[in-house]
Amino acid sequence: MTTNHSPAPASGPLHIGVDVGGTKIAAGVVDDDGAILTSTTRPSPAGDAPQTLGAVVDAVRELRATHDVLAVGVAAAGFVDAERAVVMFAPNLAWRDEPLRDEIEQRTGLPAVVENDANAVAWAEARFGAGRGESHLVALTVGTGIGGGVVVDGRVQRGRFGAAAEVGHVVMVPGGRPCPCGLQGCLEQYASGNALLRRAQEVATTSPVLAGDLLARAGGRTDHMEGWMVTEAARAGDVAALQVFDEVGVWLGRGIAQLAAVLDPGLVVLGGGVSAAGDLLLDRVRDAYGKNLTGRGHRPLLRIEMAAFGPEAGMIGAADLARDVAGRGGGTTSG
Repeated sequence: MTTNHSPAPASGPLHIGVDVGGTKIAAGVVDDDGAILTSTTRPSPAGDAPQTLGAVVDAVRELRATHDVLAVGVAAAGFVDAERAVVMFAPNLAWRDEPLRDEIEQRTGLPAVVENDANAVAWAEARFGAGRGESHLVALTVGTGIGGGVVVDGRVQRGRFGAAAEVGHVVMVPGGRPCPCGLQGCLEQYASGNALLRRAQEVATTSPVLAGDLLARAGGRTDHMEGWMVTEAARAGDVAALQVFDEVGVWLGRGIAQLAAVLDPGLVVLGGGVSAAGDLLLDRVRDAYGKNLTGRGHRPLLRIEMAAFGPEAGMIGAADLARDVAGRGGGTTSG
């Protein structure tokens, strides 16, 4: 467990945001300007639902001990129902029909709201980040998988049943790579952080001479490779690593072109771990988007930008979305 403190003075009421991922739980006290005053992290016992809940509650209690907070928002990597109360399914967590909101409220005494993690990221970017002033925004979190969030005219679009914008599970290759969601050929099997690493390992195995720098960073072993090594090798000119970024960029650009055909947003924001590659990824995505856009040359092009917030975006968005449950009717409405 690690805890970080910021000396910045608070602005307005305080809320807690918790971002629950497959490997880490991050929680923070966030003010009305989206600033994190204090944060804490701990490992995520992803394979054990009760332990994951316990870790979330423990983080909330730790932060609440030093700050007067009004409510808690939880960003969960999974399908959340329309009432923002139950995690119906989480591919990389053990939660199945988990009544998370009620359990957190009972164990912390704070009003709570549960949100899909990509929705929380989209809200953070729309409110405080790269999407400020944009009326139609899509955020894509490109990490272990690919999550999506949509904000239109100041409201998160959750869909009729709460499971909207699951962009990572749009089937791009019928009968393609198996996905934990139960389908085959989903976008995240070709354009996520996991996909990038898997392809790098495959290319390095079949063409070790081309992947010389990449293999050197991994001690000569493909099973020791990590995503950041692929990024660094690509920046250093490693042919195999660059080839992998070419492939991932094409798939992600194609996916964004499909989104444009359905949603016609003005801005797509890329967040998540893979976004750390910056222009190495962004240039390829923009190029592929332009080549695959329906009606290209006869319609405006959307903007594709990197997220303003890094791994803290989900925490910030979840905390801000908790404003509408603070006091159960006494707070403001958001999202």
